[in-house]
Amino acid sequence: MASRLLGKAVLITGASAGIGEACAREYARAGAHLILTARRVDRLASLAKELKAQHPSVRVLPVAMDVRDRKQVFSAIEGLPEEFRNVDVLVNNAGLVIGVDPVETVAPEAVDTMFDTNVKGLINVTQAVLPIMKKRNSGHIVNLSSVAGTQAYPGGSIYCGTKHAVDAITRALRMELVSTPINVTSIDPGLVETEFSLIRFGGDKERAAGPYAGLTPLSGEDIAEAIVFATSRRPHVQISTMQIFPTNQASVYHFHREQK
Repeated sequence: MASRLLGKAVLITGASAGIGEACAREYARAGAHLILTARRVDRLASLAKELKAQHPSVRVLPVAMDVRDRKQVFSAIEGLPEEFRNVDVLVNNAGLVIGVDPVETVAPEAVDTMFDTNVKGLINVTQAVLPIMKKRNSGHIVNLSSVAGTQAYPGGSIYCGTKHAVDAITRALRMELVSTPINVTSIDPGLVETEFSLIRFGGDKERAAGPYAGLTPLSGEDIAEAIVFATSRRPHVQISTMQIFPTNQASVYHFHREQK
């Protein structure tokens, strides 16, 4: 039950939009205290103000953080105020995709940005937060992967590669923590309509809408509800992986076709 999250400290990366923002809203409804991180601090501040007005008993701390900057990540975590220091839930949500170029022509800077954000960024935040959980012998880490973490498609090689890495890291981390009460969950969505597609296509709204044509895609709220569910189970229950599709299972093939 969501009431199990009452008073817990939840750290969400990439909380300024999309799934991260939806998670912030869902956890606030559950009575959790929030550490919201992202590069776009203005959006975080606006979201924090709104959530505190809607949920007066919930504490919300916006923190400027680029997960790619390891020094900034560790400084931010080490500098958390006392009331936020004991992180109970970490939602590694920050991630992106750039373009649909084939391996032959994908730009080196796009490769670096995707791996630095989706893989190294996740590692940076996990390494900063996990010692806190191990010291307290409790906690839950949620890694936002994707159906691309177990599948691949033309034009998605680098993004799929990053999510395959997230899948492997998540499974290994779960095994490494098997002797502790710390849970590790992978959330693997497919076709969520957020800024994700708009960023992929460089702001081209028409192309960004293409993958969702003719179906009802998932929303950030759909994924946030699943994350809150996974992190509000009784202590002995660990949900290892949740793969989430729109009702129309053929949408995966639709997505691949629309990338061309």
